[in-house]
Amino acid sequence: MSAADQPLESYQAMIAAGDIRADAGQAEAVNQLQALNGTLADYAGQMGKTGWAQRLKIGGGRKNPPKGLYMWGGVGRGKSMLMDLFFEHAWVDDASKKHVHFHVFMQEVHRRVHAFREAQKAGKVGESKDPLIALSKVIVDQAWLLCFDEFHVTDIADAMILGRLFESLFEQGVVVVATSNRHPKDLYRDGLQRDRFMPFIDVFVDKMAVMELDSDTDYRLDRLRDMDAFLSPLGPETEAKLEADFTALTRGGRARSVTLDVNGRALDVPKVADGVAFTTFAELCEQPLGPGDFLEIAGQFHTLMMSGIPKLGPDKRNEAKRFVTLIDALYEAKVKFICSAATPPTELYTEGDGAFEFERTVSRLMEMQSPEYIALPHQG
Repeated sequence: MSAADQPLESYQAMIAAGDIRADAGQAEAVNQLQALNGTLADYAGQMGKTGWAQRLKIGGGRKNPPKGLYMWGGVGRGKSMLMDLFFEHAWVDDASKKHVHFHVFMQEVHRRVHAFREAQKAGKVGESKDPLIALSKVIVDQAWLLCFDEFHVTDIADAMILGRLFESLFEQGVVVVATSNRHPKDLYRDGLQRDRFMPFIDVFVDKMAVMELDSDTDYRLDRLRDMDAFLSPLGPETEAKLEADFTALTRGGRARSVTLDVNGRALDVPKVADGVAFTTFAELCEQPLGPGDFLEIAGQFHTLMMSGIPKLGPDKRNEAKRFVTLIDALYEAKVKFICSAATPPTELYTEGDGAFEFERTVSRLMEMQSPEYIALPHQG
């Protein structure tokens, strides 16, 4: 891999191309990511799919792992963009690195821990074995460079297992890079039994350099203000504009699918990047989804982009009800909503059963396009 393939050079190329503006805070962060990347090629030589543990068994030595990096700061400062650059150009083979939203990672952790305990009850696994230790070995088998978007802890179930899980991961030589809106010492602030969570913070800070991505500019907010939030009528030009807005809002970040856990049921969101979810009216409102699904979406993404909202009426009564419920969930969580539709909001549902009730949704759709609403912080 050449120097031109590294995070710093890619960041500078984006500035030169006019895709982004030079920013001192971002420059400091990308320099730290560049330095970390420089240590990974040599370190990767001693990390196989089985990590340190297997190497010690066969008599191999080990080097201390490089410190990871924890970038925190307000929304729209470019943390996810820099994480994408680092992950794309990290001097680690694809089979040894993983980039995942932290919420999705924790859902998988809980699923696997539950399955492990069920196996213990069935006598398939010894009762004395710690499921978190076992899980950490599975994780390291899959990847030893872990990149987490939006690291946050609000759930006591997460808080109680994080310490043991990450202590074991770090013992096996894992390197972690994470983005967050909070300093590590503010994670799970005012949470139940937080004293039991504090050792995790100490371990985390010891294994990771912590830097605040400080900038006076919320670039996401600037981009949102420049966009038309409600595009109509439907057609190829409108859809192309919506796709271009997604690219601009996510700064061309690598889109991926995300599966959310809604009370044990999987909800697939096919296109997600930088906290923005892109979906269609058919995917959310023509499926048997309910308030729990929409609340989960509103909690996880600061912006939802929706394509293909049709003209509504009594013949689409169920779809309209789901759309109303979705907009209510987005509005309460202050999620930004950008969409393409057959008509402007005031003409979406004008006649027949349900038209009167839809007037409140029209009002919310209009308010959600205002600069005042767009400036409100996400309440997810």
